[in-house]
Amino acid sequence: MTTAPLLEVEDLHVAFRLHDAEGRSHRVEAVGRGDQGVRFEVPANTTVALVGESGSGKSVTAMALVQLLPRNAECAGRVLWRGDDLLQAPRAHMQRLRGHEIACVFQDPTTSLNPVLTIGEQIAEPLRKHLLMSRVAARRRAGELLGEVGISQPRRRLEAYPHQLSGGQQQRVMIAMALACEPQLLIADEPTTALDVTIQRQILELLARLQRLRGLSMLYISHDLAAVGEVAQQIVVMREGTVREQGTVGELFGAPRDAYTKALLACRPRLDERPRRLTVIDDVLAVDTEGIDSPKAEVDTNGIDSAKATVDVATPVQRVDVDLDPRRADDDDPVVLQVDGLSKSFWLRSGLLGRSEFKAVQDVRFTLRRGHTLGVVGESGSGKTTMGLTLLRLHDAASGPLSGRVLFHGHDLLALAPADRLAMRRRIQIVFQNPYESLNPRFTIGQTLVEPMTIHGIGIDAAAREKKARDWLVRVGLDAEAMHKYPHEFSGGQRQRIAIARSLTLSPDVLVLDEAVAALDVSVQAQVLNLLKDLQDELGLAYIFISHDLAVVRFMADDVMVMKDGRVVEHRRTETLLAHPQEEYTRRLIGAVALGPATAARRGAGATVPRP
Repeated sequence: MTTAPLLEVEDLHVAFRLHDAEGRSHRVEAVGRGDQGVRFEVPANTTVALVGESGSGKSVTAMALVQLLPRNAECAGRVLWRGDDLLQAPRAHMQRLRGHEIACVFQDPTTSLNPVLTIGEQIAEPLRKHLLMSRVAARRRAGELLGEVGISQPRRRLEAYPHQLSGGQQQRVMIAMALACEPQLLIADEPTTALDVTIQRQILELLARLQRLRGLSMLYISHDLAAVGEVAQQIVVMREGTVREQGTVGELFGAPRDAYTKALLACRPRLDERPRRLTVIDDVLAVDTEGIDSPKAEVDTNGIDSAKATVDVATPVQRVDVDLDPRRADDDDPVVLQVDGLSKSFWLRSGLLGRSEFKAVQDVRFTLRRGHTLGVVGESGSGKTTMGLTLLRLHDAASGPLSGRVLFHGHDLLALAPADRLAMRRRIQIVFQNPYESLNPRFTIGQTLVEPMTIHGIGIDAAAREKKARDWLVRVGLDAEAMHKYPHEFSGGQRQRIAIARSLTLSPDVLVLDEAVAALDVSVQAQVLNLLKDLQDELGLAYIFISHDLAVVRFMADDVMVMKDGRVVEHRRTETLLAHPQEEYTRRLIGAVALGPATAARRGAGATVPRP
């Protein structure tokens, strides 16, 4: 006798009622297209993953299941929870259900946790509301939950506020809150995005362990197929609001049927090779549309220097294999940046009137040549970002001691007078991680691009600056008409392209990329990384590429510098370091990388796959 699924989604459609500038109403479909609605099941004691690009409808689908969409959303179809249709359930019933039987963990814990309440108060709240526990009992159980999710000194952490915890600790708190009332279904929406590899590894292992021990079901939403292969038993692939394919991990990773699934698998950078260019979605879709009659079919990857790609139909996953890029080992290129003994500390309050010194960066040394990329990796708190910001003098001596030398074309940036820093900042630019916070929401894209050129006196007049801004928009793959639009009218990947264009309007020599692709889905990430490589080849740019993703670093970097507790623990050629790491810390970072699709397919088929 077959057991009924815990959750059944039947013919789900979601649309949003929007209004234009003139107040006219129009309807935009987000999930479901025409007669094709979304259908899938979540069996008991099973993890089902929803995967797809940004905008594919994954999160909208999940939020529709528990009635967390805004009021302008229109939902149709059925969402059966133990036979009851949740789309027709009254609000009071859903309030009792959420947190008790169905719980959610969202992507960004900093926006999910209340900054004015302690961790203990926030975990105890659902216990008191749904299980009617006393204040003392709820607090005791909150401490036990913190211990279960792996937070050290749990009773002490009950008194902490969210800002006093790291990102990984905050995400563990969110998981503890979600599991407090022992729900039957956990909805995890991108719970590891932008976390460093070791924290991501811990969160993935924690979710898998809790799922097994508690026997709960999980709906895991992600654009990272490597992470999905670690935790899920079944996968539902979505694109443009519809389900393209679904099946077990072994089936979809081992022998995907839909061209879009093949494309998603092919876009992800690999730790074991460095192609000249990364495959993008359109590469695989174009090949699949044309049809493949022979074991190898060439496709145009729109690459530089006539780079060609081939699809190997003999492999289980139809991945586009791009010609391997020979590692440049030319040490004759001119040096643009020489860093010697860079150290940065911050003053912390100690007692009523005293202060103590926190050493964030200690004795960092490296050489960066024209056209080369230095990858900087390490866990959160290792000093990567602080090092990058200190190079640009965005951390000054007033916040704490600063020492060492940063020679840029022979001039020490740390010794420059304030009046001389403006010219330096034009030639060393930075692209930050979050494209949503990098652009002024009140500026049009044209204003965003023109303002830096105006400040630095680039261009003979406003018309020349606007022309240069339009040219750069086109070069980064956007329409020149974007000049008149605002940031909210663009996707995350498009905003990151705009941020890159803004930095390049000043014709810099060095670009610091601080987790610039961490929050992008795999297809957009591949496009941005290819763009950065193209611009480097064309303009001779030097990059300092700060990232927690070692596969991305493998693709981008000539050399890798590993940081821990503010110090450089290892610094060597990329292939040498990844193949033969000398430090235990480096080996741990490499071992924390999520399993690739091929390995996940073997695991899904029942094979025993040891970790590195």
